[in-house]
Amino acid sequence: MVEDMTNSGDLFSPIGDVGFAQWLLADLESDFAEKVGRFRMLDDLCSSLGSGGTLMPGGETKFAAWAELRSSFIHGNLVATILLAQALVENILAGNLLLRFDAQSLPPKISFSETIKRSIARGTISNELAKDLRRLCELRNPLTHFRDINDPSNLTRRVLDTQVNLEEHLRRDATFALTTAVRVLALPSFRVG
Repeated sequence: MVEDMTNSGDLFSPIGDVGFAQWLLADLESDFAEKVGRFRMLDDLCSSLGSGGTLMPGGETKFAAWAELRSSFIHGNLVATILLAQALVENILAGNLLLRFDAQSLPPKISFSETIKRSIARGTISNELAKDLRRLCELRNPLTHFRDINDPSNLTRRVLDTQVNLEEHLRRDATFALTTAVRVLALPSFRVG
């Protein structure tokens, strides 16, 4: 039997290494089939990336965000997937604006809406992708900023309005977020090969 981390009897009693190992193994085995399914989906999505890799303006930091985004999606950390996807595409698009030969200076803190506007003007992204990037931002905002229950973007409000459970909303939102991030990385500006 796996030692329960939240119900160990004494609040201050330490959980031993074996208890932690049991808990981690149980976590690894939980929803294993779903993890494999999400991994397959990610693999299918990434087939659209360049055969020689993908250019990520910002280097190691952006690559770390991409690695954590993939891992979060596979392991079902859906809120993290949404947050990381939006942060990744915002930074990659802004970084791309600085890499161009005709680069204009950017403000020290450029808003995502301004980044999208400039990326459209430069021909990096289409209006259709821009619309999806704005939607991604709208999915992220209620996760990072307080939204009253009466706000239509509040997740609890969405659950009540649609009668679809929270996990399903998050699954759909995270899948959309990951797909949108891959679409950005698959753009000609970032594809290698």
